[in-house]
Amino acid sequence: MNRINPIHIGILLVVILVFLAVRLGTLKTELAEAKSEYKKTEQMASKLVGLKKAYGEKNGVKKSIKKVLSLPQLRSAKIEQKVKKSSIVISSVKMDKNALNSLMGKLLNGAYNISSFKVKKLSQNSASFEMEIKW
Repeated sequence: MNRINPIHIGILLVVILVFLAVRLGTLKTELAEAKSEYKKTEQMASKLVGLKKAYGEKNGVKKSIKKVLSLPQLRSAKIEQKVKKSSIVISSVKMDKNALNSLMGKLLNGAYNISSFKVKKLSQNSASFEMEIKW
């Protein structure tokens, strides 16, 4: 009576084998899901690197803004620049509409992270504005 029945050992091995087969199947599906998530994350990381190159370079943003503000159409506008730690604020109390159109065309078509933008119409041909660009 102290002996283990070989049928019980066989049944135990079959149960263990079935359990391992089911577990292996679930692990395969989890691995496939992890691979797809990895590919999505890798694509997102490459997109973020591209965005960082376009928007994150502090010195590049400063140089391009200075280049835009040194245009001949904007010299009479008296545009003020306030450089902060993580942004630059550009403002003008009064500028004509042609200068404003030129400035907005350059800034809105460029690769800048504009966080705030305010324009106020002063008269038919003039306006004031304030814009904050972050890096």
